[in-house]
Amino acid sequence: MSFCRSFISLLGLFALSECRSLGTQSQPNVVLVLTDDQGYGDVRSHGNKLIDTPIHDRIAAEGVRFDRFFVSPVCAPTRASLLTGRYHIRTGVHGVTRGHEIMRADEVTIAELLKGAGYATGAFGKWHNGSQYPHHPNGQGFDEFLGFCAGHWNNYFDTSLDRNGTMVKSDGFIIDTLTDAAIEFIELNHKRPFFCYIPYNTPHTPWQVPERYWRKYQAKGIDDPAIACAYAMCENIDDNMGRVLAKLEELKIADDTIFIYLSDNGPNTDRYNAGMKGRKGSAHEGGGRVPFFVRYPRRISPGKVIKPIAAHIDLLPTLMEYCGVRNYKTKPLDGRSLVPLIESKPSAWPSRTLFTVWGATRLQDGRRAVRTDRWRAVNEKRGWELYDMLNDPLQKQNLAQAKPDVLARFSAAYGEWFSDAASAGFNPIPIHVGHPARHEVVLEGHYAYLHPTQGKRADAKLHGISYHGRSGWANDWVDNWASTKAHPYWHLNIVRSGDYQVVLKYACAEADTGSLLRVEVGGESLEVEVDNPFLPVTIHSPDRIARKEAQERSWGSLHAGTVRLAKGKTQLRVRALEIPGAEALELKAVHLIRQH
Repeated sequence: MSFCRSFISLLGLFALSECRSLGTQSQPNVVLVLTDDQGYGDVRSHGNKLIDTPIHDRIAAEGVRFDRFFVSPVCAPTRASLLTGRYHIRTGVHGVTRGHEIMRADEVTIAELLKGAGYATGAFGKWHNGSQYPHHPNGQGFDEFLGFCAGHWNNYFDTSLDRNGTMVKSDGFIIDTLTDAAIEFIELNHKRPFFCYIPYNTPHTPWQVPERYWRKYQAKGIDDPAIACAYAMCENIDDNMGRVLAKLEELKIADDTIFIYLSDNGPNTDRYNAGMKGRKGSAHEGGGRVPFFVRYPRRISPGKVIKPIAAHIDLLPTLMEYCGVRNYKTKPLDGRSLVPLIESKPSAWPSRTLFTVWGATRLQDGRRAVRTDRWRAVNEKRGWELYDMLNDPLQKQNLAQAKPDVLARFSAAYGEWFSDAASAGFNPIPIHVGHPARHEVVLEGHYAYLHPTQGKRADAKLHGISYHGRSGWANDWVDNWASTKAHPYWHLNIVRSGDYQVVLKYACAEADTGSLLRVEVGGESLEVEVDNPFLPVTIHSPDRIARKEAQERSWGSLHAGTVRLAKGKTQLRVRALEIPGAEALELKAVHLIRQH
């Protein structure tokens, strides 16, 4: 742990001891459930009569429901903002793959602050803010982790999951498995305060769900099987949240536990979303307005609905206030504590402006939005639009021409905000190699940059290399490598010098053997011939509907040798010097293993 984080931990422990010495109320536990691609309308109490979510509805009824709660339009940005209390582009996160989802290691998370205040910390599910330590959950404040770090997982049944940096086999449906681990964590730590973060990975695709849920929603006669599966996944989430709540009640700690539920963006299909414009990926209301429920019987009265706007950036200061963590140190926060709103102190809640950006590395790029309690200004690369959200919540009338002064004010505010929030830039965050906590680092194919530089959708015919899938999403690999002028590369930070074994995970048809590769890193190089074919076996995937993601496959190991690396920033490049066949090989990952 760095000096900075040690200092933060000491401050937190001092705050904890001060709180207890004053004889004030003991610190509450925190259970934070974040679902993936579950929209505002995927909850029965939000008007969807086709779905059954009694536990969601119970949490809202027994606590507080935020009517206008906003997150980012996509996964990784929401997670970074939620964990740090800061707009995601401040943290280094500006995408969902190729390393653009990595959160800088010096960001201070909810888990780090609560751990410093004496909490046990555990995360069980989808991380999506960096795979390699210290960007891994264990490096960001979580004592325990079970799940995966990528943007999605290939198989939801009988799969392999990351447990504190080691891959382990799991049995059954992934959401049930993650809940089992969360419950075990709660049981082990219920006599001390704990923070249990459960970022479930459904209803994100692939479309996989246990049979009984699938049969139920098929029987409802829903025309679109993807919608039926999404609702089935949401009910499975509901049942598992119910299991967590039941365990808290069994242990007699439910009243002293803050139970929070929300989703990371709008729905991932065109389904019921309370009539809002937009869905996942959109800067319109439907892309970022999500359910947000908070149950805390010890302090929150039931049945309250809060109308003022709030956002993911508000969770960190809210939890620190409820948990009695004072004088904590973070980078400058964008969020504010929601406690005054929850506890009916409106005089302490001034009006505010929220900002949204997705897919931008320059002021004029991406999907942008400015939101106040009344207005939403939106620019999705087609010019600014303006909507009066109090009188036109479904965004039927664009007032951009009718109210140019209002729109000009918001577009200027966005420009000023973006210039400040993006001041650290968008340079790639290098993968740490040699960290004492991890002797092996995996450079996944979907983290690779491709040369020649390509846009979002790699064109193999034009560039001689591409990702296997459409855009290099999670679990993808380097494919169609037919040119010696093309190659993949990764940005690295060697934090500990030494000898590192280099292993390529690959596939190659027999007709394509014989390619000569050169691995270049840190001024050193290794040459290796692809002299043995490896024909991959596709792992069975119990999809209910055909998937858009790459399939899970087996991979061969090509040992390139050992290279001595010195400390410092560098790049690892894999070049093809000779390609006698149709392609050099398919490259899934590069493993760097420190030799002791």
